[in-house]
Amino acid sequence: MVTNDSSGTPDTGDSGEGPTSGGTGRSQDAKSGARTARKAVGRPRRIDPARIVATARRILQEEGVDGLSMRRVAREVGTTPMALYHHVRDKDELLMLTLAGMAESVPRPELPDDPRERLLAVTLHMYRTLRQMPWVVEVLSLGDLTDKGALWIVEEALESAVACGLTPDDAVRAYRTLWHCVHGELVFRAAADRRAADPQRVRNFPDALISEADAERLPLITSLADRWVELSESYDLAVQLRKVIDGLLGPRPPARDTGD
Repeated sequence: MVTNDSSGTPDTGDSGEGPTSGGTGRSQDAKSGARTARKAVGRPRRIDPARIVATARRILQEEGVDGLSMRRVAREVGTTPMALYHHVRDKDELLMLTLAGMAESVPRPELPDDPRERLLAVTLHMYRTLRQMPWVVEVLSLGDLTDKGALWIVEEALESAVACGLTPDDAVRAYRTLWHCVHGELVFRAAADRRAADPQRVRNFPDALISEADAERLPLITSLADRWVELSESYDLAVQLRKVIDGLLGPRPPARDTGD
């Protein structure tokens, strides 16, 4: 656009000369915009931590650990992976944040005074809590990730085992054994749930794998094949955990004779 200054000299506005030309103003605006852009790069937009955690939990619930990545979360909260790293160190920290508070969302049960019964009760509480949260089980399976709010369960288990006569070292080993039992049952139940959701799925074991032709090589399995589903469905974790605990702790001491 061509304008005229007070002397009548044509001004194209490109020279940047003169207070009335507008060139200096545009130049200053451009510099200011560049400074703003640099600040925007240096200071990532603040992201609500609760939104990050909620997004990660939703992905875990819907798709499991394999569906979760820093890039995926960044995209869904409307930022870049680099910006997200200003809020969360790495995927492990993100997983820890998703676990935080999950244990406290379930009320603590009343536990019996007898330490052996207490150990069984707190182990069953751990199982029942995690049974409601399949995605948590998958996260815990990765290793040393846990919810600090759940550590009271570990403490109760260790204290109960020590009160029953185990050394602290053996109490840790006993707790790990019970956790392996619980984790194995949770994984099995989750798989059973997935199979049940697909009624067209062929049951491989024992239906498709075992026949009368296997009787000589696999006599016990063959004899039980027709009842295997029934026996599996009647499995009572509490009963089996009690047997495991009795094996870990040894026989109960005889009751004291009070002389009454």
